[in-house]
Amino acid sequence: QVELTESGGGSAQAGGSLTLSCAATRSPSRYTNFCVGWFRRAPGKEREGVAALDSNGPVNYADSLKGRFTISQDKSKNIFYLQMNNLEPEDTATYYCAWKWGGWKPPPLDETSYNYWGQGTQVTVSS
Repeated sequence: QVELTESGGGSAQAGGSLTLSCAATRSPSRYTNFCVGWFRRAPGKEREGVAALDSNGPVNYADSLKGRFTISQDKSKNIFYLQMNNLEPEDTATYYCAWKWGGWKPPPLDETSYNYWGQGTQVTVSS
């Protein structure tokens, strides 16, 4: 079992930055590798993959977001981050982190690959 809690959402001006955090609490598992993904759902749109990482290091980004968003992990704390720079109003969405056991290269950006989800954190970017 894995529990995920997102934080760090809020309001920002266009061009600004926010860093989202995802704290993971997990029960002992026979698996050692995993993937964590960040997803978002904008009003009236389907949820989309933003960034993902494999616990061994590989990362993956949605093509449209490369260069602005960075995913990272603090293994010692089981916290996963999404650094968002140069924010745009189109980044307004609820952001979710998700977890799947097992490594994958590249780590997947499709939501069907993930088994555990956080409750989400709202990001609002104003122009």
